[in-house]
Amino acid sequence: MPAAKSERLLNLLIMLLVQRRPIPKERIRELLYPDARPDAFEKMFERDKEELRGLGVPIEVAPTDSYFDDELGYRIPAEEFALPEVTLTAEEASVVALATRVWQDATMTQATTDAVRKLSAAGVGVDLTALDLARPGARTDEPAFPACWEAVCERTAIQFDYQRPDEAEPRRRRVEPWGVVRSAGRWYLVGRDVDRGAERVFRLDRFTSPVRRTGRPGAYEVPPDTDLRETIGRLAPMPGARHAVLLLRPGTGHSFRRRAATVTPGVVGPDGRADWDRIELDRPGRGLVDEVLYHGPDAVLVEPRELRDSLVARLSAVSG
Repeated sequence: MPAAKSERLLNLLIMLLVQRRPIPKERIRELLYPDARPDAFEKMFERDKEELRGLGVPIEVAPTDSYFDDELGYRIPAEEFALPEVTLTAEEASVVALATRVWQDATMTQATTDAVRKLSAAGVGVDLTALDLARPGARTDEPAFPACWEAVCERTAIQFDYQRPDEAEPRRRRVEPWGVVRSAGRWYLVGRDVDRGAERVFRLDRFTSPVRRTGRPGAYEVPPDTDLRETIGRLAPMPGARHAVLLLRPGTGHSFRRRAATVTPGVVGPDGRADWDRIELDRPGRGLVDEVLYHGPDAVLVEPRELRDSLVARLSAVSG
């Protein structure tokens, strides 16, 4: 059975990235496309190369032997693929590290392991240090996540059984996925419910069956200007209303200020400066901790205490 498209692209990325010398096309076919007919391989390989290049991956075509130029091969120059040096403050680094922890998907980790094992078994010289540039970064324990994520990327309709808390039995759902988003500590699938003809939100931990594809890739378009988080906030059941208090640096946190019940300027902040603003929200909404973390050192959550403790625990887990 052919590998899933996302796994195939990752395998190709890894193969070309860890090469010390350009690898011939025929060798790529033997290792990554062994079941493909010659004509099918040519089409798949060209599409996969263009997709990687479209993502900004520099694929180099060069002779496989420095003394002869009659056979060409492919590789990704690690020095061109690497990001330039980025300088962050300690607070900004903590927030970025926390965000990257969300993206350590076990499916991609397994694909990386399989690709390196294939190359090593075939006697291909690999430079494993290059993998630091393309290390998968998101982890989720939800079994439905990989299939939903691939369906979103390929715009493929899916179906699954879903258990609502107010219903005795799960029901079959047919959905055109628009995106997968984490909010208030939960993973949600946002998309169009085919049977109801309307946008819907589904919590991944309420899926009771494997996700199965029911359509062809690219069969639908995501509505323009779709705001996944706004859709979740509007359609997903809201937690009980809470009163929240935050401190914001001047000129920051506009999403909080728009919803504020009161704004008190000239408050002493954690840095000792008396130029912070105290913001009070009567209905802070879901995902408050994630929203505060997004603002980095410009926002401090004061109340409610349990959410502040949760925020501190997440930052401590990253910095520790």
